[in-house]
Amino acid sequence: MAWAARAVALVLAVACPALVIAARLVLAGLPPEWLPPSTLSPLTVAGLTFPAVGAFLVVHRPRLTLAWLMVAGGLGAAVHDLCQAVMLASAAGGDLARAGVWRLPAHAGWAASTLALEVLLPLCSPDGRLPSRRWRAVVALGAVSVGVETARQFLRPDPPPQGYPLPAVIPNPLQLPALAPYSEMIGAVAWTGVLATVPFAASSLVVRFRRAGPAGRRQIGWPLFAFAGYIVFMLVGVAVPGLYWMQVVWAGFIPVALVFAVMRYRLYGIDTVISRTFVAAGLAGAAGLVYFGVAGVSSLLVAGYHQLAGLAAALFIGAFFQPLRRALQRAVDRLLYGPVGDPRLLAERLVREVRRGDPAQALASVLGMLREGLAVQGVAVEVPGGERGGAQVSGQVGDAPREVPLVWHGERVGRLLVGPPTPRRFPAAHDERVLATLVPYAADVAHAVRMAADLQRSRERILAAREEERRRLRRDLHDGLGRTLSDMAMTVNMARISLKSSPEAADDLLRELRSGMDAVTGDIRRLVHDLRPPALDDLGLAAAVAALAGPGDPGGPVTEVSAEGDLAGLPAAAEVAVYRITQEALTNVRRHAKATRVRVELRRDPEVLRLLIADDGVGLPPERRAGVGLASMRERTAELGGICLITGEPGKGTTVEVMLPLPAPGPGRDQDRSGQRLGS
Repeated sequence: MAWAARAVALVLAVACPALVIAARLVLAGLPPEWLPPSTLSPLTVAGLTFPAVGAFLVVHRPRLTLAWLMVAGGLGAAVHDLCQAVMLASAAGGDLARAGVWRLPAHAGWAASTLALEVLLPLCSPDGRLPSRRWRAVVALGAVSVGVETARQFLRPDPPPQGYPLPAVIPNPLQLPALAPYSEMIGAVAWTGVLATVPFAASSLVVRFRRAGPAGRRQIGWPLFAFAGYIVFMLVGVAVPGLYWMQVVWAGFIPVALVFAVMRYRLYGIDTVISRTFVAAGLAGAAGLVYFGVAGVSSLLVAGYHQLAGLAAALFIGAFFQPLRRALQRAVDRLLYGPVGDPRLLAERLVREVRRGDPAQALASVLGMLREGLAVQGVAVEVPGGERGGAQVSGQVGDAPREVPLVWHGERVGRLLVGPPTPRRFPAAHDERVLATLVPYAADVAHAVRMAADLQRSRERILAAREEERRRLRRDLHDGLGRTLSDMAMTVNMARISLKSSPEAADDLLRELRSGMDAVTGDIRRLVHDLRPPALDDLGLAAAVAALAGPGDPGGPVTEVSAEGDLAGLPAAAEVAVYRITQEALTNVRRHAKATRVRVELRRDPEVLRLLIADDGVGLPPERRAGVGLASMRERTAELGGICLITGEPGKGTTVEVMLPLPAPGPGRDQDRSGQRLGS
């Protein structure tokens, strides 16, 4: 039953730290001669941390074997600590027989904790199962080694008083005197098995790591890093007893790492932890080498070497901290991610590559840098309207690639598709750094590719439209205006002939001639209007735009028009482009936006003419296709070398922003009618 399991785990999570605290209190009351050399051990830390962390996992996953191993191992550690403290207290009080009895459960707690936490826990991390059946041999080796050592302690004959670390020998009620000649040999064999089993068990994490995918590697990296550090400090503590405290401290990191691994908590990346640990350890080691090196030399030459060593270490840190930190960071980046560990170096290389070629070549460079930096099997960039069907691919992106939008100044210009990763140690956090650094460059290049494609299509359309316009003008002038003028000339001749003989007929002919002249005038006006809107010449740009806004349809949106700066003397092409873009944008608003208000702003800056058309309508759908109107606005802007941004979110309206470059004012062109400089 899940509730019962949670209840048991929570009770033990409270009871085990209480046992450890009780052991601390008992030890605090002992005479100095009965205190052990070290009152803190990895078992003390295990009794405080593992049951609480294991109970946390049990609450979320009651059947998780890993969690129960942590609870059981922490309970054994807490029992060992308390029983050992009570044993020493009984011996210090003179009751050696009772002390001998308490010694037995203390060793039983050690056996349970060692087998659960140092053997089974790494073998079953992080999913609670062995990697394969072959690892049962490691379980058997650990169980036999721990069992033999526990049996030896249970049956150990009393040692001689000489060399005993305590004031009196604590007797063993279960001692077997015949075991005395073999006790040390059995202990050596058993401890060799224990010390060999722990690295073997941790090596199972290496096997899991190599077989796992990117997400699994990130998950397994936490316990792998934790157990590897524990083993290193354990071996260092055996060789240098003064550094035993490092093993004690590191034991508290193991349960935290296991929580990250089991729950896949995403606030931190294991690669970041390893990187910072490596850099910090390298800096501390360098400072320590300088300190002890100077101390050793100065102790032979002068007195007060501690002050000289401290000063030298401080000067070294001050002078070489940043260069050494950068060198260590590059080293760990290369270790974790390969030759391309720093995203900033990728960005610098990318900038150099982009400057060398056209947008299409730059996009290929972006793909190559992304694929190299992310170490993936393939990368693709899709740009609507670009060349090669709108997409460029490097490698194989697979059937389910990761999609990253490419946004340029608030406008989505394409998408980046990231394929599956190649085998590598820690891709996740590094990939986010690479994407955050390089995606803005990819968006810039994607926009340039789209603009280049739009510009090429615009040029082709301009050429085709120019030829079509010439053909239309020729046809209109030849078939329309030319034929009408020929008919009028014939009518004039007929009127002259019949003027004397039949004035009435001549009058009818003249009336017909007058109608023909009105038709010719209408055709000419139509041709002139198609070439350039007359309102621009009659009213000026600001008034012509205001006339486009007009009162509108009854019940339509209210349009507000504002103009800033001097709009006189603008290039004719810029005036026509602004007029036509405004006309098209207002038509779209009235037809599709369902807006209640529209704002049109015109502003002339010294080097650019700005147009803004914003409405409060339904906005643009997430997946939209640019129609003829939107494409026409972009093309008119691109023809003049400007920028046209069309943005909008569903329910938040649409904004059209156009920026057209203006020629620098020259002599005779930089004065307006009032004598003031333009833009002042």
